[in-house]
Amino acid sequence: MGSLHLSLDGFLEYTTISNRFIDDYMLEANDAQLKVYLYLVRMLSSHMSVSVSDIADKFNHTEREVTKALHYWERMGLLSLIYNEDKELSGIRLETPGTRKEHFQPQLYVAASQTAEAVTTATVPKIPEKPSYSLDDMKAFKADENAAQLLFISEQYIGKPLSVGDVKSMMYIYQELKLNSDLIDYLIQYCVERGKRDFRYIEKVAITWAEAKISTAKEAAGYVQQSDKDTFAIMKALGRMTDPTTKEIDFISRWKRDYGFSKDIILEACNRAVLATDKHRFEYTDGILANWNKQNVHTINDILQTEENYKQTKNSSKGSIITTNKFNSFKQNTYDFSELEREILSN
Repeated sequence: MGSLHLSLDGFLEYTTISNRFIDDYMLEANDAQLKVYLYLVRMLSSHMSVSVSDIADKFNHTEREVTKALHYWERMGLLSLIYNEDKELSGIRLETPGTRKEHFQPQLYVAASQTAEAVTTATVPKIPEKPSYSLDDMKAFKADENAAQLLFISEQYIGKPLSVGDVKSMMYIYQELKLNSDLIDYLIQYCVERGKRDFRYIEKVAITWAEAKISTAKEAAGYVQQSDKDTFAIMKALGRMTDPTTKEIDFISRWKRDYGFSKDIILEACNRAVLATDKHRFEYTDGILANWNKQNVHTINDILQTEENYKQTKNSSKGSIITTNKFNSFKQNTYDFSELEREILSN
């Protein structure tokens, strides 16, 4: 592949990096993606030509890694890839970095401004259950040209042949969740890049995207950027610095989707769980949020009002309270979260 012509949306005299890029895009990009983008800006500012092979040699990456990085930045809206009549990459147009909101789809933000009930009934579609696929169903699926291509691509990303369970998950994602081929390609790539090759995990992510009404890879890119930030903040608040497990993703999804809690409320519950215990913090946080959801608590002011109401009730019935170790019930794994939360609120 020869040299590529570079053009710019606007004028760039020096090798400078937009603050918007640093604030909104840099954190989630991996090493290869950052190097490719920064090198493109540097070469453009010097009016120098560049090729995919040049970039690969410069940073000791494969051409495939460089190409994947270019497609990533295209999905993020920071560049446009230009192709010639033979469908070969012939140019790259750098776009002016916009605010992150410009790349998000409006429906992904509805939950932040609605009550939990409204989100459940108005914005979260009903997700079909996974059917019990027969061998004939699987044979018919594999005979479909598009499906066969998806299975082949998935095996390349995963690095091994798909099991029967993996194929059934792919059938569910494609036929029932109705994610299109491009979106499934991005889905598999997204999960593998995070070290997740288990199709149970991939299926969970696909369900989340279907619930968010995501239909394109670009929408998914915007969604995961925000979702990853929220998830990282929650994991960090609970003292976890690793990638979330499937079970932990289920917890976080329940708090955000089913209960309709905003990030600040979830973090408040996380902070209380950390103060109360060193173990089972996800379960403890889930108990707090379930209790708040039951009491229709959805803002910081609601929490403060609940605390005040409980203190008044407690003060009026001090004579009937039996003093116990306030964490005794948790240590015995009774998981009486309502009582534990009341103890926290009383301090």
